[in-house]
Amino acid sequence: MTTVHDAIDEFISHIAVERGLAANTVAAYRRDLKGYEEFLTDRGIHRIEEITDVEISEFARARGTTSARSSVVRAIVTVRNLHGFAVTEEMATTNPAKDIALPKVRQRLPKPLTVDEVARLLAAPDTTEVVGLRDVALLELLYSTGARVSEICALDVDDATTALASPDAGLKLSGKGDKERIVPLGSYARAAVDAYLVRARPSLAPLAKQADHALLLNERGRRLSRQSAWASMQQAAAKAGLSTEVSPHSLRHSFATHLLSGGADLRAVQELLGHSSVATTQI
Repeated sequence: MTTVHDAIDEFISHIAVERGLAANTVAAYRRDLKGYEEFLTDRGIHRIEEITDVEISEFARARGTTSARSSVVRAIVTVRNLHGFAVTEEMATTNPAKDIALPKVRQRLPKPLTVDEVARLLAAPDTTEVVGLRDVALLELLYSTGARVSEICALDVDDATTALASPDAGLKLSGKGDKERIVPLGSYARAAVDAYLVRARPSLAPLAKQADHALLLNERGRRLSRQSAWASMQQAAAKAGLSTEVSPHSLRHSFATHLLSGGADLRAVQELLGHSSVATTQI
């Protein structure tokens, strides 16, 4: 009989290698399943075939006492996928999670910024400083493309220089599941990225022990993380005096809202955002 630990290891390998899920998605699966394994171990359950719907219901209930509903839903779906995989690979005969009900999650979207608020945010960083030039490039890229912050942080210098090489060239982004798409790069974003590459990045790059091909660098010359990007946005929002909640996702939501308000086609916006379903864009 297959142990829970071995089943989880094989499942993680499957989604990472065979299905090619994004690193952040795989990491989320791994965190949820680590908690699941610890929960089962505490109850003396070590083999995948021993698990019943009772244990999974108890796991969901315990998770609900410390986590948001959205986190509970994600954990249950992760567990359900694990057991489905176990059945497919003949580690178990049934999926005890298939009939576990998912708690309803109220969908909450960030309030879009107004055009004036976006303009104030973009103008907030001090462009006489290296970090300010970088932050303007970050903010302009987020708003100009509607990209996820992880997609912007993942950009390399070559991605930017290719887009800047021609006025008609777009920016290639790698989204969820490593799906690639090309998005237009507006003149303000082009100017901000060009200024950063010429006046700021050459000062940041030598600070790293090893050369980093990342477009956006932190103060140590390494790739800018999503957390650091979020912190930079908070500083810019505070400097701009914005009372509205500001995050990378709120800027992405503002991008879509402003396009649709201006008469853009819904399906065109869907493609720009990299949504797999137009229903997601409509929300």
